[in-house]
Amino acid sequence: MGKALAAWLMVAGAAVAAPALGPRETVETSIVRALSVIQDGEMDGKPVADRHVEIRRIAHRLFDFDEISRRALSRHWATRSADEQTEFVTLFSDLLERSYMNRLEAYAGEKITFTGEALDGNFATVRSRVISQRRTETMLDYRMHVRDGHWQVYDVLIDGVSFVSTYRSQFDRVIQAESYGALVERLRKKNFDMAVAERRK
Repeated sequence: MGKALAAWLMVAGAAVAAPALGPRETVETSIVRALSVIQDGEMDGKPVADRHVEIRRIAHRLFDFDEISRRALSRHWATRSADEQTEFVTLFSDLLERSYMNRLEAYAGEKITFTGEALDGNFATVRSRVISQRRTETMLDYRMHVRDGHWQVYDVLIDGVSFVSTYRSQFDRVIQAESYGALVERLRKKNFDMAVAERRK
């Protein structure tokens, strides 16, 4: 009787802990909301005061920037202090948020179709494709895991190429050829240049 009760509680606990939205619904809802903010200045039918703030909010909910940063820095992550790790996550997150917004702006008016999802426990892949007005097609696969009770993206495959792996290779080259400090300075400069470009729009 005790074992049966314990088993039932484990099942009930797992059910309570399960994310309210599935991986595909999480990605699709986030992108629809973000495109609505960019195209119409609205989210869920209500006007937004600051589009950039809302896009960042959506991005932080959708993407696990801590995990993305750790994976992108790879073997160099463990050798950094806690303060350096925090600084890197902040700088890299800013870069990714701006890149995400620019990519969404490029997708405005193009057709985004979600073609399926594959689940493996607390991990999942959501597949989609973007069809441009010129009828060219880009395949986007979102790799996700459960974090803090909901699905979050930790990598995106663009036509089969992992953007985390791409950044990992770039970061490793800079650190090996120059230094970790040089990489941080490059990230700072890139964020500054993108912020200036945003203000000019």
